[in-house]
Amino acid sequence: MDANDLKRSVLVVATVAAFLTPFMGSSINTALPSIGREFAMNAVLLGWVATSYLLAAAMFIVPFGRLADIYGRKKIFTYGIVTYTLASLFSAIAPSPLVLIAFRVVHGIGSAMIFGTGVAILTSVFPARERGMALGISVAATYLGLSIGPFLGGVLTQHLGWRSVFFSNIPLGLVVIVLIFWKLKGEWAEAKGERFDTIGAVIYSLMLAVIMYGFSQLPALIGGWLILFGIVGIVVFVRWEMRVEHPVFNVRIFRSNRVFAFSNMAALINYSGTFAIAFLLSLYLQYIKGFSPQSAGLILAAQPLVMAVFSPLAGRLSDKIEPRLIASAGMAVMAVGLAFLILVAEQTHIRFIVADLIFLGLGYALFSSPNTNAVMGSVEKRFYGVASGTVGTMRLIGMMFSMGIAMLIFAVYIGDVQITPPYYPLFLKAMRMAFAIFSLLCFVGIWASLARGSVHVDARTFDPTARKRDVG
Repeated sequence: MDANDLKRSVLVVATVAAFLTPFMGSSINTALPSIGREFAMNAVLLGWVATSYLLAAAMFIVPFGRLADIYGRKKIFTYGIVTYTLASLFSAIAPSPLVLIAFRVVHGIGSAMIFGTGVAILTSVFPARERGMALGISVAATYLGLSIGPFLGGVLTQHLGWRSVFFSNIPLGLVVIVLIFWKLKGEWAEAKGERFDTIGAVIYSLMLAVIMYGFSQLPALIGGWLILFGIVGIVVFVRWEMRVEHPVFNVRIFRSNRVFAFSNMAALINYSGTFAIAFLLSLYLQYIKGFSPQSAGLILAAQPLVMAVFSPLAGRLSDKIEPRLIASAGMAVMAVGLAFLILVAEQTHIRFIVADLIFLGLGYALFSSPNTNAVMGSVEKRFYGVASGTVGTMRLIGMMFSMGIAMLIFAVYIGDVQITPPYYPLFLKAMRMAFAIFSLLCFVGIWASLARGSVHVDARTFDPTARKRDVG
């Protein structure tokens, strides 16, 4: 297989996989009210159907990214697709909410293997001058999954029940598995022979689990103690990683590489301020506005559809124009779009919601692929798996924090109850407070995006090692 055939094959496999996981995540959002009714779940427990997946993915994405660098990215990627497909089957037949949440955790573990390797494989195969284009296509596939997910999830939930959403992922997973064995030749393991930092991986995973569980327990005192314990875990983790020769998470890159550090900070802030939008609006459209799951999904598809259309363009632009300028403009658009959502009330016209979702979709597209291009172009080849895992980690931790903020606000405003008509006014207050916090986060994110400095990718002089030295 020549280089061009290999690039095409990798792009196809990575793109289909990039579609699969967000498709599941976005389709489940429209199914949540139906899941909640069948299992009589309160608002906080219902949030865990989405959050358990994100938490597991965030806990394992960096360890799996490092394992992929050592033992082979294709190998870990394949294990991830198989795990993800099996988890879809068992989630579909879950007999209780706790069993469903348990298999959502398995879903997250499979996704961690995919997230921690997909971008790294793309970056390994495509040269610098083509990388923005390849990442743009991958990001577009992600947003296409996000676009189709709400509508198809709504259709499936309305006509076949929420379990059909999980069943629909099984054939997609099988297609990816076939493509891997048929088309994806070769292996990538630039850190082969290096030791895996098991202790660091355990500290990292437990630290995230404790912090997120602490969020779910607020405003109770135990929640505060758990978060404090998790923060202590962060300090212990950083100190440990600075000591070991081959860390699972190379924190030294953050100290020496300004581009890498601030690009990842911008990604963390971005996803912290935006992920729960679909979760909140799905509940709003079905509970407050009385839309069916199918109609709610169609409305929610407006945002990711715009993201899918404009992401490849933003990726190509980031090969020629400063990525920080494009990404910062995208962050600004999202901050303004979230501020408009603070105005949403019971009588808000649906045209306002759709217009704002389109506006937010444009902001997402401008931010995501240029920001990823900046991150992946700022490290040496042997760190591609870790960098890919770090980008995915910032995304997943941000999503997790976004859901954590939403769940915390629900706990404070609504309490441990189901969302029923008497609680609709409190739900609206909670939703508006969440959007106010998210908008503020994105305004802070503009600073983080601009603070990374000049990261222009010039294909003629591109040298990741040189850039790493320069920004240090």
